[in-house]
Amino acid sequence: MKHAETVTFGGSGLDRAAEMRAKPDALAKFAADPAARAVIFWRGKTLINRDRPATVLRVPMDHPIVKESGEAPIFLGCEDGAALFAFAIDAWEPEGQDLSQITQFLDPSQQCFPGMAASEVFAELRQIMTWLSPRDAELAATARALFMWHESHQFCANCGQKSVPSMAGWQRDCAACGRHHFPRTDPVVIMLITHGNSVLLGRSPGWPEGMYSLLAGFVEPGETLEAAVRREVFEEAGIRVGDVSYLASQPWPFPASLMFGCAGVALDKEITIDPVEIEDAKWATREEIMQAMAGELPGMLPARKGAIAHFLLENWVADTLD
Repeated sequence: MKHAETVTFGGSGLDRAAEMRAKPDALAKFAADPAARAVIFWRGKTLINRDRPATVLRVPMDHPIVKESGEAPIFLGCEDGAALFAFAIDAWEPEGQDLSQITQFLDPSQQCFPGMAASEVFAELRQIMTWLSPRDAELAATARALFMWHESHQFCANCGQKSVPSMAGWQRDCAACGRHHFPRTDPVVIMLITHGNSVLLGRSPGWPEGMYSLLAGFVEPGETLEAAVRREVFEEAGIRVGDVSYLASQPWPFPASLMFGCAGVALDKEITIDPVEIEDAKWATREEIMQAMAGELPGMLPARKGAIAHFLLENWVADTLD
């Protein structure tokens, strides 16, 4: 696709300055520069200014909120010549936090750190991803994925001993056996499967009532993207797929996947779902997808805006996949 990187979390041209990660002295000078800035995260949420257009807050390195972090920051790269670091303040406990709104699919609650403006809050990235500029979305997705990786990979997979962050947050090292561990990204295929003027949709248990999206699944070891598309569609919906082509990709930080958007041509339309894999599957016409996206099709909600599924369906409807 000519405009593939316009997908949410697509490339923004961030200078990640990866060559600096192994230079702690240089990074210390970067951090001491008055122009250096910090972005802050709390339990996976991003500190933003929610006034539209929403922005990821960049605070000075000596801001009081930075002092709440008990861990070394992650070096995200450089912006306008100044360094950007990400800090997590997960130990902070907001007073009067309302947990009743938190759901498996989306946490709509927002938290305000003492002393910050009312518009400066921690927000769930799923909620705000379409509010952000490409640069802010990339920063938020990168930092969130890395923090979640550190949280779930604190012990060496080789010997079981505690590992420690290194390389400015982009690696973990085990002192016991000497192994190095790197951030995990899981490859996932998400499929725009069509048959004439219809597209194949499915839904998983726990989704909002009426929501349907494209089928998706993890790529297995030793498998090509094309083979994964054909296997997943057959496993979930019993549909055989012929030609498969690549369309676009999206880093998806929930917690850390790389979504490979692919197009596939169905060889038949007879659906046989695997209830272990999905709750339902159905065919929808181009006109029905247009109605659903306009909120005019009772009983069917489209894929969430910001997700690559919505992006692919939107371009399929507009005939702009090429």
